[in-house]
Amino acid sequence: MEFIEKPFLTFKKIEKPITVRKLILISFTVFVFFGCASENNQTSVQPEQNQPNIILIMTDQHRADALGYAGNSTVITPNFDRLAADGVHFENGYSSVPSCTPARAALLTGQAPWNNGMLGYGRVAREYEFQMPQMLRDLGYYTFGIGKMHWFPQKALHGFHGTLVDASGRIESEGFISDYRNWFKLNAPGQDPDKLGIGWNEHRAGVYPLDEELHPTVWTGQTAVELIGNYDLDAPLFLKISFARPHSPYDPPQRYLDMYENTEIPAPPVGEWAERFADFPETPNAAFGDFGADHAINSRRHYYGLVTQIDDQIGEIVSMLKQKGMYENSLIIFTSDHGDMLGDHHHWRKTYAYEGSAAVPFLMKWPENFSGDLNRGQTLSNPVELRDILPTFLDAAGSEVPDAMDGASLLSLVKDPQADWRPWIDLEHNTTYIEENYWSGLTDGEMKYIWFFPNGEEQLFNLAEDPQELHNLAGLEEYQGELELWRHRLGDHLSERGEGFAKNGVPVIREESKTYSPNYPQIEMTPQERLRYWVEEITESFLYH
Repeated sequence: MEFIEKPFLTFKKIEKPITVRKLILISFTVFVFFGCASENNQTSVQPEQNQPNIILIMTDQHRADALGYAGNSTVITPNFDRLAADGVHFENGYSSVPSCTPARAALLTGQAPWNNGMLGYGRVAREYEFQMPQMLRDLGYYTFGIGKMHWFPQKALHGFHGTLVDASGRIESEGFISDYRNWFKLNAPGQDPDKLGIGWNEHRAGVYPLDEELHPTVWTGQTAVELIGNYDLDAPLFLKISFARPHSPYDPPQRYLDMYENTEIPAPPVGEWAERFADFPETPNAAFGDFGADHAINSRRHYYGLVTQIDDQIGEIVSMLKQKGMYENSLIIFTSDHGDMLGDHHHWRKTYAYEGSAAVPFLMKWPENFSGDLNRGQTLSNPVELRDILPTFLDAAGSEVPDAMDGASLLSLVKDPQADWRPWIDLEHNTTYIEENYWSGLTDGEMKYIWFFPNGEEQLFNLAEDPQELHNLAGLEEYQGELELWRHRLGDHLSERGEGFAKNGVPVIREESKTYSPNYPQIEMTPQERLRYWVEEITESFLYH
């Protein structure tokens, strides 16, 4: 049974500056604005000549170690490797709330979980004070998103001029069909995009049974190539390219699976603390269980095939950027929303504090005209997180980063690799799958501390010496000083939430799992108001000045 709370809007709305759209939503003066395009809502900021193009590349459920440049020579990723050689690899990149929607809320807002309101899997709010596409649009960018957004409503724009969406088959409102599935109908009449019969949270694998050109990875990559090829505005481009794979189903086309036919892939690591997770039923969507090394290796082989398929599309995207003369003046960041345990410690899927779930790819290629002390092709060990991406984009675009934004610009580390940076990053997730999987933690990339709220269980891992997290050090006498240090650090971090989370400087046992913090934006609308909101959003999306 999965313990994922259903999202609902019952929290107090945070105080924010009143914008035209908020007047429409909160004061219910929608009629005044319906059918009109207020001059105050039109983009009037002219882009500076030195503003770079900004390209955000995302994959879904992509482990940090499933890339060649990250040290995994098994995985074939020459195009990602070339990007890393032209930029910087952050080896301690994390997703603080490692599941789909809270990760995307952090990315959208540049804020930590408590401040963006999402402490676990729920719905991304309809509107935030800080929204990546809107903020870049206000700075003169033409903004477009392609692929998996995982927002609600599913075609929400959050400031994009447009999106073309692959929703992985999800339908969360009447009348919705993804742009990918409409395109599929156009190009493959009568065929079934789900012909393989493996769901998006399953751990088994198979070969994509249709023409390779119909695969969602190809659609996302080629749609991005097409948009870049058609882009002729003088304004800088912000393009988000969000692949739905290597998230399950693990369904690479045959030729990508063949690339790993003779590759030796090790069995998943299993920590000495993890045996209690072995004996779970082998259901299709199982979150725990030992289903045999061969099963896990087979799933990983198909997963790697998907990563290589994405890598081919990255090569074509970069090639088009170069053809258009846009690559040199582009800031490119590649990351993922979370990882995939793939059987590590008898865990599957995500929402866990462990490296397979919480650590994500994190590389950045900066524009040619940006100078700093960091040489290209280097690796940095600073703990970075999805919240840092929006501040980086704002910095690159010539804007100040708001004080209320929790992330920091990664460009500061390009300028000076010794610049001040956070000492650790926070991690957490509300209850999922089983009641005890409700936790919070901290890591600096060398040590990791985890506190489980339901029972006060603790884990401490020395990642520098034990990167696979095989040995829990929390019970060893020689590590009690280190354990106490990290326990108090977590207590200090949680203290702003009140005594329900921390007391006397240490975390406490909690019975109630919390999906949303009080800072989650509550926006209550009638169906008519929702329609008017959407009409305004769409009308504005065609306005570019």
